[in-house]
Amino acid sequence: MQLTTISLEAPYLIYLGDVADELHAKTGMGIVYWRPERCVAQMRLPDCPVDLGLPEMSASEALAAGVKTAIVGVAPFGGTIPDQWLPQLTELAAAGIDVAAGMHTKLTDIPQLVAAADSGKSTLIDVRVPPGEIPVGHGAPRSGKRVLTIGTDCAVGKKYTALALHRELERRDIKATFRATGQTGIMIAGEGIPIDAVVADFISGAAEILSPDNDDDHWDVIEGQGSLLSPSYSGVSLGLMHGSQPDAIVLCHDADRREIDETGGNYPIPELDDVINEALLLARRTSPRCFCAGVSINTSKMSPPERDGYLSKLQRDLGLPCVDPIATGMTPIADFLLQNIQ
Repeated sequence: MQLTTISLEAPYLIYLGDVADELHAKTGMGIVYWRPERCVAQMRLPDCPVDLGLPEMSASEALAAGVKTAIVGVAPFGGTIPDQWLPQLTELAAAGIDVAAGMHTKLTDIPQLVAAADSGKSTLIDVRVPPGEIPVGHGAPRSGKRVLTIGTDCAVGKKYTALALHRELERRDIKATFRATGQTGIMIAGEGIPIDAVVADFISGAAEILSPDNDDDHWDVIEGQGSLLSPSYSGVSLGLMHGSQPDAIVLCHDADRREIDETGGNYPIPELDDVINEALLLARRTSPRCFCAGVSINTSKMSPPERDGYLSKLQRDLGLPCVDPIATGMTPIADFLLQNIQ
């Protein structure tokens, strides 16, 4: 079965609408970070506080600058497209610029956008569309090796960690493939399966398709989704874990996060060693030898001395390599992963 594949013509304009914070602009930020050579402009509503550091352009300016695709760089709660974004998105489509989004609300279901795209001869690209006829997961062992990033919450660095680990393995000439499971990852990789758009009964089957049998020395680095701790998204995370059958997991966490986001403080994040132990208990249902290869921490709000002290203490407490995937790199986790795989 084919993965969801997309082709986005560069250069890109990243559309931010009125997103209130960087946490919910993670799609745009991820694309700018991992594919900077493709990003030339951004567009926002007047009160938007998030700035990706790209030139601000109108639709006509973007067209003159050669922009081919406008990517909605926002991942709002619920995945809907607000009405206040439509005038700008309509203007882009009518100008002949393709519009791509990974929202649960489909661009092609909005008549105003469809009409604008028809008049501008542009294309509306909905990324969050899974392939058809996904089977139920069967749990049979598969060849090859797999590592899955998991999180204490949403938006804590699972995608960045997977991409950074994939890059580190490739740097060592180890055969590896980044397996995208969300809108941003699919836009970066060009293929994948949007796991949170799959009907619940078929999530583990989708994960099996995403990481099929492979060479014994090949690693699939699988992008995690949601969190086993989340009252909203734990079902997605567990189905992805069971279907992935990971040989190892990497726990991702935001050092500044104390509770599950958008739950009103009702769900504090447990101690990280408890999170690891509970995750391994679940992972070993389909992968009995699964182990934790390390902890990846977003320490972006810390000074370098604070970061180094925090990571060193955490590493002593957990007995596992602890890194910031951007600030310190994935070398210790890659070393531990390769040394401990059976």
